Amino acid sequence: MTPVCPFVKAARPDEASLKKTGESQTKHQSGQEVKVKQESGESATISPKCPFGYDSETFKLGPFSCMICQALLYGSSKCVPCSHVYCKACISRFKDCPLCGADIEKIEPDTNLQNVVDRFIEGHARIKRSQVDKDQQEAVGEKKTVIYEDVSLERGAFLVQQAMRAFRAQNIESAKSRLGICAEDIREQLERMGATSELCSQLGAVLGMLGDCCRALGDASSAITYFEESVNFLKKVPTDDLEIIHTLSVSLNKVGDLKYYDEDLQGARSYYFQSLNVRRDAIKNHHSSPSQILDVAVSLAKVADVDRNLGNEDVAVDEFQEAIKLLDKLTLKPEEVGLEQRRLSVLEFLKNQLSEKQPDSNP
Repeated sequence: MTPVCPFVKAARPDEASLKKTGESQTKHQSGQEVKVKQESGESATISPKCPFGYDSETFKLGPFSCMICQALLYGSSKCVPCSHVYCKACISRFKDCPLCGADIEKIEPDTNLQNVVDRFIEGHARIKRSQVDKDQQEAVGEKKTVIYEDVSLERGAFLVQQAMRAFRAQNIESAKSRLGICAEDIREQLERMGATSELCSQLGAVLGMLGDCCRALGDASSAITYFEESVNFLKKVPTDDLEIIHTLSVSLNKVGDLKYYDEDLQGARSYYFQSLNVRRDAIKNHHSSPSQILDVAVSLAKVADVDRNLGNEDVAVDEFQEAIKLLDKLTLKPEEVGLEQRRLSVLEFLKNQLSEKQPDSNP
């Protein structure tokens, strides 16, 4: 899973760049606006902040958190006899309680606590408004209908953060659940606001993460569906953003990988070649970006490998050599240690592949 939140680029009114300049003036104006709206009978805008401090900037471990994956509880399960609660997938790997060290005699579902966590997630960073007409008197004991509005970037970043924590801890079902909610939120915004570049890029990234979850669970068919949908949304975004280009090409490669493992070589080549074209177009506009050049070399290696397996040895050799030339010409700064290590690793792989001889080419 890509460890980059698709919501980080969105400008927020409380970012550091705006906190220092005109902070007092903004507060004064906001206060006046709220006062005017209240006097005119309009509903004032409420900041969709979480009262528990559960947001993407200052995440706090609390009573709704699993101390193993450090994300919100999913499938809350209580250890007996110590009563400590964790995610079901997390605690199932332990024989002793990670918090107190007590032997775990059995694990029981904590449905009540999970219901609270689910309600918390449903309302997180949203403004709750009553859908019932104020002039209409409700029957005593009748359940009020509530709708949630103003789904914010704060909520999206929060859900992705929770998913990434769970994914890193191998709690894949938890990650998939949080990303599913996030994708649903963005789809609702797309219906209201249209297919803006920002929403398409966010949904494309989240769908790619859902594909990663399905692939980790062994569900290749669903993974391909998510990756292909991710590609469709990312293609709607202008290709002048290197991060979007990278995410798009990676999603194409991941579909290619799954086709390759399923022995669909023609299908794999099609997706690998699409990824290669996206990356080639990128270096035309960003020719000084070393990471993009490395990406092109990797794509060439993938296409060449498939061509070799399809029996097109001469074509594969040309592609391997093209990739090697790109990496040989690539110059990196001394501080770009990570990229240099990656360059050497890819270069070694390419040279090894080029030195291999296919059975039909043996003398």
